[in-house]
Amino acid sequence: MNRFLQPARDHILDRLADTALWLVATLHVLAAVLFFSVLLSLSPASAAEEPACGGENLLARMQASDPAAYDKLVAEAKATPNGEGIFWKIEKAGIAPSYLLGTMHVTDPRVLAMPDGASAAYENAGTVVVESDEIADERKASTALLARPDLTMFTDGRTITGLLGEKDATILAAGLKARGLSLAAVSRMKPWMIASFVALPACEMARKQAGAAFLDQKLAKEAVAKGKTLKGLETLLEQITALDALPIEPQLAGLVQTVELGDGIDDVIETMSQLYLAGETGMIMPMMRAAVPEGEDDADAYADFEQRIIVDRNHRMAERAVPILAGGNIFIAVGALHLPGNQGVIELLQNKGFTLTAVGK
Repeated sequence: MNRFLQPARDHILDRLADTALWLVATLHVLAAVLFFSVLLSLSPASAAEEPACGGENLLARMQASDPAAYDKLVAEAKATPNGEGIFWKIEKAGIAPSYLLGTMHVTDPRVLAMPDGASAAYENAGTVVVESDEIADERKASTALLARPDLTMFTDGRTITGLLGEKDATILAAGLKARGLSLAAVSRMKPWMIASFVALPACEMARKQAGAAFLDQKLAKEAVAKGKTLKGLETLLEQITALDALPIEPQLAGLVQTVELGDGIDDVIETMSQLYLAGETGMIMPMMRAAVPEGEDDADAYADFEQRIIVDRNHRMAERAVPILAGGNIFIAVGALHLPGNQGVIELLQNKGFTLTAVGK
C-alpha cells in the first residue's frame, strides 16, 4: 500500500499516487513533449471545437479528507530548499543581473502568461537560454529525435504487447483506442514515447495539434524572431538517452496506469498546474516520494528516476549555464522541477558564487 494516503483515501487520489512519477517523467522531459507535438503536427488539425479544459486540484480534496497526510506533505515541501517561487533573479558582483524562470512544457494560457516581471525580463534580455535550443526549429528537432531510432523504438524484435501481459495489453489497447490510436500503430514504440500520447488532457492535445507552442518553445521561437541570441543547456538526444535509460518495468507499469486514469488525467494535470502557478515547486517531489510503494524494488526505481531525470540533468544544466551567465543580462527558462532541492539548479548556481532571489511567486 502507498504511504500517500490512509486506506480510506479517495480512488482518484490512489491513482494520482500510482501515476504521479511517470506522468511527471513524461511531461517534464522536453524531448517527450516535443516528440508528441511533432507527431501531432503531422496529422491534419481537426475543425471540431476544442475540448474544454477541466479537472480539479486533488491536493485540495486531500486537505479536506485527510488533513494530517496533507500537512505532512506541506511540512516536507517547506523544508525543501528553494521550494517556493518559479521566477528568480540571478546576481553576481560585476555582472549585469540575469533571470531564471521555471516552466511547464504545456500550452495552458495560465502558464504562457508567466509571473509578474518575467515578460519584462525576457524582453530586456540579450540572450535567451532554454533546455534545448533545437525546439525553435521543428525540422531540426525532428531530425534530432529520429536520428537514434534505437532510443525511441524497439529495434530488437520486442513489442509493447510482447512485454505486457494479456490483461495489461487489453487495457492499453482500449485506452489508446479512446484517444484515436491503435495498439498496432505504436507496438514497437518505447513506453516513454507511447506515454507522451496518453499523459495529456484532451484540451492540451487539441491545442498542440492546432499548432500552439508550449511555453519553452514559445520563448525560444520569439527569441529568434526578435534577434536575440538563443542557447541551449542540453541536447534533445541527451534527454532521450536519459528517458531510454529508465528501467523498462516501471515504464510499462506507469504507462498502463496512466491509460487507466482516463479522464482522471485532467485532475492530475490540474493539480500539477495549480502547484506550479502557486510557485509551490517544492511540493512536487515530496508528493512523488510519498507515492512510491514500500517495496525495495519500487524505491530503487524511483531513486533511479530521480537521479537520471532530475539530479544528473540539474548538474549538467548548471555547469553549462555558468559561462553563459558570465555575460550578464540572460534569461534562462528550464522545467520548474529542476529548480528546488539541495541539488536543484538554484542551489547549484548559488554554490558557484551567484545570488538567487525569488521574485514574487
